[in-house]
This record gives sequence, C-alpha cells and structure tokens, in this order.
Amino acid sequence: MTTTTGTTTEPPPRRSLRTLLRRTSVRTRIALSVAVVSAFALGAAGLLVHTLESQRVQRIVTENTAQEIAELVRLQQQGVDPVTGRAFTSSQALLSTYLVRNVPDDDELLVGWWAGRPQERTRHAYGARLVADPALAPAVADLLPRGGTADLEQDGIGDYSVTVQPVSTASGRDAGEDPDALVIVNFLSDEEDELRSTMRTYAAVSVLLLVLIAVAAWLQAGRLLRPLRSLHASAEEIGATDLSRRLPVVGDDDIARLTSTFNDMLARLEHGFGSQRQFLDDAGHELRTPLTVLRGHLEVVDPHDADDVAQTSELLLDELDRMSRLVDELILLAKSDRPDFARLRPTPVAALLEQVHRKATGLAGRDWRLGPLPPATTEAPADEQRLTQALLQLCDNAVKHTGPGDAVTLSGEVVGDRLLLAVADTGPGVDLADRTRIFDRFGRAVVPEGDEGFGLGLSIVRAITEAHHGTARVEDAPGGGARFVLDLPLEGTTSWPVS
Repeated sequence: MTTTTGTTTEPPPRRSLRTLLRRTSVRTRIALSVAVVSAFALGAAGLLVHTLESQRVQRIVTENTAQEIAELVRLQQQGVDPVTGRAFTSSQALLSTYLVRNVPDDDELLVGWWAGRPQERTRHAYGARLVADPALAPAVADLLPRGGTADLEQDGIGDYSVTVQPVSTASGRDAGEDPDALVIVNFLSDEEDELRSTMRTYAAVSVLLLVLIAVAAWLQAGRLLRPLRSLHASAEEIGATDLSRRLPVVGDDDIARLTSTFNDMLARLEHGFGSQRQFLDDAGHELRTPLTVLRGHLEVVDPHDADDVAQTSELLLDELDRMSRLVDELILLAKSDRPDFARLRPTPVAALLEQVHRKATGLAGRDWRLGPLPPATTEAPADEQRLTQALLQLCDNAVKHTGPGDAVTLSGEVVGDRLLLAVADTGPGVDLADRTRIFDRFGRAVVPEGDEGFGLGLSIVRAITEAHHGTARVEDAPGGGARFVLDLPLEGTTSWPVS
C-alpha cells in the first residue's frame, strides 16, 4: 500500500490596518491623517451645501407659488373683465385673463382648469406632455375643492409639483360640479439638475483640493520633521565612548525642547559614565599599593616561623582594614551622584549642631566648643544623617591638624536666605594654593604624622554639601587656623524624587 504525505501551508497572517500604519513613516501618517480629516470636512461641507440648496429650492418654489396665487386673488378683487369692463363674474374669464397677463418662470407652468380638464395653459416645453399625463387629472381632482399641493413624476419630465388653487366668482357654480381652478406646476427636475451639476463641480474641486492638501501636508510634515531626522542622524553618530557631543538646538518649539531634553540626557549619561570610570580608576589606583604589600609579604612569609606568621597576619589585617575603608569611601562617593543620595526634610539646625557636638567629643581630647547657633525654631531642608556625616568628617579633619587641648568650634548662622555651618580649629590652617585642591578626590595638602587617610574625606564633605544644593569652602579662622564652611540654602529646595 502506498501512502502519500503532504504539507499544508498556512495562509500568511493578515496585517491589520493599525499594524500597517505603524510600519509607515510618521511623515506618511501625518499626510494621511490630514487628508482623511480634510476629506471628512469637505464631504460634510458638501452634504451641508446640498441640504441647504435643496431647502432653498423648495423655499423658492413655495414663494413663487404663493406669489402666483396672490396675483390671482388681487386680479379677482381689483381687476376688470376686459370684455364687460366690470368685475369678473366668470371664473373662466378670470383664469383666461390671468394666464394672458402673467409670465411664469422658466421652470413653472400655469394651467386654467375647468370642466374637469385643462383648458388653457402658458407656454412651456413640457406643457403638451404634462397635460397629457394620465396622472395629472386624478391628482387635481383629489386636491379640489379645497386646494393643495401634490408631488408627481413622469418619464422624460422628472419630478414636478402640482398646486391647485380653486377659483369661484359671484356667478357661482352648479351643485355637484368641481370648482374651476388655477393649476400651478413647478418642474423640480430642472432645479435638481442644476443642484446636481453644482455638486458634481463641487466634488471635482474637492478631489483636486484634497490632492493639493495631501501634497502640502506631505511637504510641511517633511519640513517639520527635518529636525527629528537631523536628531536621529546625530544621535547615531554619538557612541558610548564619545558622550561629550551635543545636538544643536534651533528655535523654541517642541522639537527644540526635545533636543534640549536629549542633550540633558546625554549630559547625565556622560556624568554617570564619568563617575563610573573615575570610581574604577580611583579604586584601581589606590588598591594597587595595598595589594602589592599583601602579595609581597605573602611571598616572603615563613610558614614554619610562628612569629613571622603572626606579624605578617597582623600587617595583612591592617592593610585589609585600610582597603575596606577605601572601598567604603569610594562607594559612598559613587552613590553621591544618585538622586536619592540625600533625602531632604525640614530639620532643626540648632538641635543638629548640638547633637554633632556631643558625638565629636568622643573623637579625641580636644577643647570642643559650640559657637553661635541659629534660633531653636530655625529649620533647613537637610538629610540629617548625611549632614551629620559631613560635619563629623570636618571634626575628624580638625583633630588630625590639632593637638590635645586645642580648640575646635562648631557654629551656625543665618545670612539672608543662606545657612552657614562652620567647623573652626586652631591648627596651622590651609594655604591659599591648596584650598580648592583638598576637596578633590585624593587631593591632600600637608599630611600630618600618623594620618592614614586616603584624601577622600573632604571630597565626601563636598559631595554631601552639593547634594544639599550648597557649596563647601575653607577660609582662615579668626585668631588663626582653618574654618571649613558649609554654605546651604535655608529654604526653597526639595530632594529629587526617589526612584
């Protein structure tokens, strides 16, 4: 037995209109959107014009019919029979005189109706065909004797309306006879043909206008999106190794604001990558020496000599402690660039300084003093933990540059809308040439004997101060020594949103 196998191919998935539109360019979508909206607007305008024109035609027909009836009534009341020279006593004479004297519009036919059929009429191209229409007599008979209007249709003539106005005179009529009447016929097809011709012209003009609008939208969209294309091209040229480039900002529109936002993002990325590289460079540079020391001692240690092993272990543990402190300080500096590094809250300044003073007395045997403080009600936006860390770092720095019994003073004062927190000592002070460099990473001036720091303390102080939207500086203290000042805004700043 032979079996055959076959493969069935599934039809390709149908792409929805939304999917297709998403794959088209923004320029095309803008042009299509403008064209669709314009087409809708032109269509709505055409429908409105057609409705208004149809109503106008009907209104004109009604007004013309009313005018014809009014002229007939005026002739009956004020006119004179040209045969007798007196008022009309015969409705036939009245209708005949009226038809002779009146000139109807081009799309209007006047018919004198008596004895149950049309007797006289005005001249019109459709006149003979109309009076021969078998539907006319029944329609007029239905409207007599009260009068009224009916709409009819005939091949070759089209739609037309019939208005019947009964006519009676002093002579009256026999009982059972239909009254005589003026029949006013309005040919609606002529007016409708004119309206249709107008709408065809409107449709042709609308299509042409729609094409022009689509082309104009395409060109204008291209002009408006040109900065985006330039932004895209420039962004492609910016690589991860070159984040220093910025895009030119032209104008003050949405595209310009988008470009400025993109440049700000590049600045943040550059700063973040720069901080990362600096952290790696600093860590690699500062850890190289302790690692070399560790390796050197491990290579020469005598494992059979207990004293040598003990001494080497003590030295290595000391180096590991130094490395741990270095890593902690570097991590702290790396975190200082994060938005949530400092969470600012209203903080009582005087209470904060008193608390720092109590903690500082445990650092070393110095003459710890509290200088002038702001009023107890003074509050500033601050991260209490970070600010305490910065002030204690300044106190520790003062300890390194003073001796036992020397005075170290903490103080705070409000100057305008600024809060100045200061730590002053009576040490040797800081030379003018070093006052900026000591706040840089690993920047050091005179290193006192026994100082095992890495030169990161004051850079941490500056990072915390900048996180509070302030600045850090050093100046000469009154009477000699150094006075480190944290210049902070007193109000009007808030922390970044925490991610």
